[in-house]
Amino acid sequence: MAAYVFGEIEVTDPALYEEYRKQVPAVVTKYGGRFIVRGGKAEPLEGGWSPKRFVALEFPSMEQALKWYRSEEYAPLIRLRQTASRGKLIAVDGA
Repeated sequence: MAAYVFGEIEVTDPALYEEYRKQVPAVVTKYGGRFIVRGGKAEPLEGGWSPKRFVALEFPSMEQALKWYRSEEYAPLIRLRQTASRGKLIAVDGA
């Protein structure tokens, strides 16, 4: 069953975040993931939720999503992202 990683991100250092953006696709792909949303315009519909930046990734399984997030390759990119932005991430099993 597919799994998804959703992130709500507020970029605080655009130049540094750009370095993260350039490096992360290769690591996502290595673990079988793909971006299905990567930024773009968001239209608030209910509840006043208006994220500055929204990201959604799809992985073949929750196991693969967690392997990606906990991987040695992604660890330095987590630190880079957290230095360049504030945000929240969750992993969710698909239907």
